[in-house]
Amino acid sequence: MGNMMADTAIETLNRKLDSLLELIGRMVPQPAPAPDFDAADCFVWQADTGTLQPVPHVNRVDISLITGVDRVRDILLDNTRRFAESLPANNVLLWGARGMGKSSLVKAAHAEVNRTRGADTPPLKLVEIHREDIDTLPKLMGLLKTAPYRFILFCDDLSFDHDDTSYKSLKAVLEGGVEGRPDNVIFYATSNRRHLLPRDMMENERSTAINPSEAVEEKVSLSDRFGLWLGFHKCSQDEYLQMVEGYVRYHGLKIDPETLRAEALEWATTRGSRSGRVAWQFIQDLAGRLGQKLKA
Repeated sequence: MGNMMADTAIETLNRKLDSLLELIGRMVPQPAPAPDFDAADCFVWQADTGTLQPVPHVNRVDISLITGVDRVRDILLDNTRRFAESLPANNVLLWGARGMGKSSLVKAAHAEVNRTRGADTPPLKLVEIHREDIDTLPKLMGLLKTAPYRFILFCDDLSFDHDDTSYKSLKAVLEGGVEGRPDNVIFYATSNRRHLLPRDMMENERSTAINPSEAVEEKVSLSDRFGLWLGFHKCSQDEYLQMVEGYVRYHGLKIDPETLRAEALEWATTRGSRSGRVAWQFIQDLAGRLGQKLKA
């Protein structure tokens, strides 16, 4: 009788232990599945899950439509092509006026290099990381460095505020070396600020520091880790009209040239600016009014 009671107690205890182990197992985070880099040529880094989300259809324009920035376009395209071919290339900071095609150019250059790559060159991958996830860069680098592909790591609208210390993670990655950027990764970023930091932040650091020249050196030197600084400036009226006309030709919109010019200029006047973004917004409005569809 005593043995039966003991066996029952042990069996009950074992069941409770099994239930406890199962509960603990549910609480322990499961490792993220290995990325499937063949699923797409573009991915978005999901920092909360530690995974790369494939993007089968990327929102981008043909590189021939990015006009008014011919020089920086050619420089970026050449740098990207060299990187894809395992030749020396630089990290790139595209900075300057809003709406002038900085992020569009990165995506277009990536597509153009893949379109024209040789048969022996593997496809170049583009991975977008959100600004707020910069401090997870080391984790992302761990996933990319052993992959049999080369990656453009892209951060759009990059800048840092007064109390933000995540720039240190970026600086470490840009440094290269043992703990920094792997050979198969290059970093492209767009920003409205040339030095990625607000001017009043740098001035405040200088005014309160014992050695003003050294106070902001660490923060300002972040920009120096980008080998290429490509500046984008507000476009002229002629450049704006060139952008509009390029879109009209590409999408086959039927409109009289003089009417197009007048309406495009009026649109820019009502917006108070001229840029590639304003030109594209005008084209969307124009196509809608004409009852014509735009190419996908």
